[in-house]
Amino acid sequence: MVYDYHGFPELLYHITYKAPGSPDLANRVQRLLRARAIEAALDPTRGYDHGTFSIMKPLYPDEDVPVVQLSLDAGYDPALHINVGRALAPLRDEGVLIIGSGLSYHNLSAMRGTWGYEPSRRFDAWLQETLVNSPSDKRTERLIEWELAPAARAAHPREDHLIPLMVVVGAAEDEPGATTYHQKDFGGGLTASSFRFGHAPSAPQSNGDAQ
Repeated sequence: MVYDYHGFPELLYHITYKAPGSPDLANRVQRLLRARAIEAALDPTRGYDHGTFSIMKPLYPDEDVPVVQLSLDAGYDPALHINVGRALAPLRDEGVLIIGSGLSYHNLSAMRGTWGYEPSRRFDAWLQETLVNSPSDKRTERLIEWELAPAARAAHPREDHLIPLMVVVGAAEDEPGATTYHQKDFGGGLTASSFRFGHAPSAPQSNGDAQ
């Protein structure tokens, strides 16, 4: 486990998540990236960081779904990460769920008061327009220039919690986006959203039929 945060309650430093990895999938990811001239190294010793376990633990608490964790490029280039997603797009047809964890608003210094309420609303509205209402080519253009969005740097002083979205959008190719979660009172009055691309995974019903 990699507890890559500080200043939080002690219990958050004792979270465990023991889902297996998948060396075969990790190698496949590396081959797909290299086919696009994107270099990626494998590290079988690194534990899950909070970008992984904070999502996977509530989604798959039985810890029985294999996980391959990808790092971001340190330069945070939006176009590069969109290309990473495009390289990984074939995995979607192989039963692989590609998750870009993060937050639509991530300015920790503004979460303790009301200052972040309006920037979060403005940036979220831009995300909605970009991801849900824009065609795929325009969506890509807008994301590459995300810093021009309303309240962009107020919402993301550092873009590490936004860039995973670029990977998911790249993998989505031409599929439309949809809002799966939207809250206007997150942390008191912040606006936050989550999105998906393509059809939602079907869930088994109690009688065994697919929903």
